[in-house]
Amino acid sequence: MNNIALVDDDENILTSVSMFLESEGFSVRVYHDGVTALSALTDIPPDLAIFDVKMPRMDGMELLRRWRQTSDVPVIFLTSKGDEIDEALGLHLGADDYITKPFSQRLLLGRIKAVLRRSQSSTAETDNGDEKVIVRGNLTLDPNRHACVWNGEPVRLTVTEFMILQALANRPGYVKSRDQLMDAAYDDQIYVDDRTIDSHIKRLRKKFRVVDQQFDSIETLYGVGYRYNSA
Repeated sequence: MNNIALVDDDENILTSVSMFLESEGFSVRVYHDGVTALSALTDIPPDLAIFDVKMPRMDGMELLRRWRQTSDVPVIFLTSKGDEIDEALGLHLGADDYITKPFSQRLLLGRIKAVLRRSQSSTAETDNGDEKVIVRGNLTLDPNRHACVWNGEPVRLTVTEFMILQALANRPGYVKSRDQLMDAAYDDQIYVDDRTIDSHIKRLRKKFRVVDQQFDSIETLYGVGYRYNSA
């Protein structure tokens, strides 16, 4: 049974979504604001968290920013319809997916299952020990441990970020289109637009530049896609 944390100040959403997910076999913990949630999530991490963006005391963006300092647990954002700033900023901060309100519970369930599949595939690989460690210049990726190291320094990545980087590093020098990176990182039943991939790439670069300000191994080929340069 997967544990889901649902954080929203709307009592109707907390009640209806938690009842629906529990009927689908999930264990759900609900929180009415980000301050309360942050403490609880740190003490007992869930398998996946769902954050509303607009909440009192601490909004979803700030909650994610603080939580990402210590946790890579997948996060799905609930954001206002048509609010592209929320969506882009959420991905920049490290969200794995987002869904706009109003939403169907079946759509939310599909997104949850897709993100969990990506997350749990890393765990399965750890158990099987099937995947080889990838070494590309200063980069070391260990899919079995979901570990990323750059020039001896660990780099903490979300599941989505890791899968995008792995897809690029598997074939250094080869260009991957946005569609190919979408296929590598997302379930084939989930649609994401180009901005989503671009936001993940920007966050990847930002994380690597924390440990190496000169990092430039992820190259953009405008109008084509991205490639990993191990030189």
